[in-house]
Amino acid sequence: MKHGKWILSLAIVAMAAVGVIAEARAQEGPPTPGGPADDPRERPDQFRKQAESRMKESLGATDDEWTALQPKIEKVQALQRATRGGRGMMTGPGGPPAAGGGPGGPGGRGGPGGPRGDQPDANQRPQSEVEKKAESLQKTLENKDAKPDDVKAALAAYRDARAKAREELEKAQKDLKELLTTRQEAQMVMMGVLE
Repeated sequence: MKHGKWILSLAIVAMAAVGVIAEARAQEGPPTPGGPADDPRERPDQFRKQAESRMKESLGATDDEWTALQPKIEKVQALQRATRGGRGMMTGPGGPPAAGGGPGGPGGRGGPGGPRGDQPDANQRPQSEVEKKAESLQKTLENKDAKPDDVKAALAAYRDARAKAREELEKAQKDLKELLTTRQEAQMVMMGVLE
């Protein structure tokens, strides 16, 4: 029993680490020339496959089960990211500024060479509607001359996008639950995929 909890804890930590690495990678931009050969940004598919393998193992899923579960799990995880888009970020929806610049400075998310600068990052995932609305709200807030009605409209659009994403998330979680055994459902709750 303790061994099973240890494996589950390890799987949860691994999934969290993959998420943190992916998010950091998205904010950092391309790897620096001459960097270490084992730079994790050069192997995102390898990390993703390892995380998927650990998840499949912890669920005790067969290959056929995993084929059905994987796209539903990925959809839930994408919607979970979407519902969190922009929330609690003091520097804007893109997150904290990268080293060497703020959101609009060199190396920042909006600066030249950054993921949203004039050189697109091939590994950048597209923005969710929630992230787009959060960015719009942030820009409105940064405009000291913005009228209260403009702030109100941007806030309402952001809240509407989050509500829609939450509805989609609930439906995706329900669809996933229908394929799971009770044990697998409990594992998904412990991993944070289900509530």
